[in-house]
Amino acid sequence: QVQLVESGGGLVQAGGSLRLSCAASGRTSGESAMGWFRQTPGKEREFVAVVDWSGSSTYYADSVKGRFTISTDNAENTVYLQMNTLKPEDTAVYYCAARRPGYYSASYYPTNYDYWGQGTQVTVSS
Repeated sequence: QVQLVESGGGLVQAGGSLRLSCAASGRTSGESAMGWFRQTPGKEREFVAVVDWSGSSTYYADSVKGRFTISTDNAENTVYLQMNTLKPEDTAVYYCAARRPGYYSASYYPTNYDYWGQGTQVTVSS
């Protein structure tokens, strides 16, 4: 059974940085694409950053481009989200997600991801 466990969220002032980690178990590293999504109350879950199975192709939402970086460590079966120059509008619950085995391409759509972590809260104060 695939399990994804996020960590690294917290409270930070605007302009600060956080690094989110997502440790995967029950899956083989590199067997599918992974990504980060976020959600605020009353809104749908939205795409933040995704990476293909190899870690070489990455895609970002326009709102985070140039500030956030997604990366993978296949030896540790972990995906990271480095968030710099944080803004109050980045406040959300951040979720790690993985596609099912064999789905190697990254996707912007949450519905294309089969496995989800429990989420980690990121709060950016102004």
